[in-house]
Amino acid sequence: MRTGRHHTSGQRRQNERRGNGWIWRLAMKPSISVLGMGRMGSALARALLEAGYRTTVWNRTAQKTAPLAALGASVAPSVREAIDAAEIIVVNVSDYGATSALLRGSDVAPGLAGKVIVELTSGTPDGARETSRWAKAQGAGYIDGAILATPDFIGTEAGTILLSGAPELYTGNAEVFRALGGNVQHLGAEPGLANALDSAVLALMWGALFGGLHAIAVAEAEKIDLGELGRQWTATAPVIEGLVGDLIRRSNAGRFASDAETLSSVSPHYGAFQHLKALMQARSIDRTVIDGYDVIFRRAIAAGHLHDDFAALSQFMRAA
Repeated sequence: MRTGRHHTSGQRRQNERRGNGWIWRLAMKPSISVLGMGRMGSALARALLEAGYRTTVWNRTAQKTAPLAALGASVAPSVREAIDAAEIIVVNVSDYGATSALLRGSDVAPGLAGKVIVELTSGTPDGARETSRWAKAQGAGYIDGAILATPDFIGTEAGTILLSGAPELYTGNAEVFRALGGNVQHLGAEPGLANALDSAVLALMWGALFGGLHAIAVAEAEKIDLGELGRQWTATAPVIEGLVGDLIRRSNAGRFASDAETLSSVSPHYGAFQHLKALMQARSIDRTVIDGYDVIFRRAIAAGHLHDDFAALSQFMRAA
């Protein structure tokens, strides 16, 4: 929330936000504490240090902080001391339960007033919403995030982090987030958005990975060289990418009936799917996942969508 007035390095401004009762302190280079020194937490702290931020780290197992200390980080002996040392608290632990255990104790929670919590722990949208409400009750600002990257991408231009929560906290700390990755995106004020979109993207990823496992099992059972499978994947990946993009667009528009622009309808897919089922049955390949696909196919066909666009299946992913 810059005013255009020149500020010297380190000079602070204070804006009192009377609506929610906390005072947001913004510095040209705010002090930051990172809780959790696993591979991802360590990467986050390292990126902040490289960007010139005064960074404090804490981890339950203290020896994991040593590499960061060697890079110039301060090591806090306790969570409360880490919070007291910083204006922004970045949390990257195992889950929201672990975050609660760290922050909600009677000796820690009072120190959060006036701070900004950036929750980069994986969780659910409802967990993010509940944590946001709790943080607000403590007088703290809250930004929730989902990291769509492995640790080696943190601090690089390709590092992707999705954020949601109060827009002013995002814009006011944009340089901090920019230090963590070049593709940091703020999705909106609703705190559950980042984790919701993260789950959707992970569903795409796991669909591809489990599809890869199926393909490998079929290739090995039929004595197909996996190098050849890799070459065919490279050749067909753009086609699959196009099909998924079209599926999303048609579902968004509610265009489920086949039309002149339909790329694939349910009928030929289901016919080819029977061949895959038969092959996997004959070669004793686990069918747990594809049996689930079969349920969705059958649900849509029973409702009269055999000759509709494949996007029609999106209507049948909810509970029966």
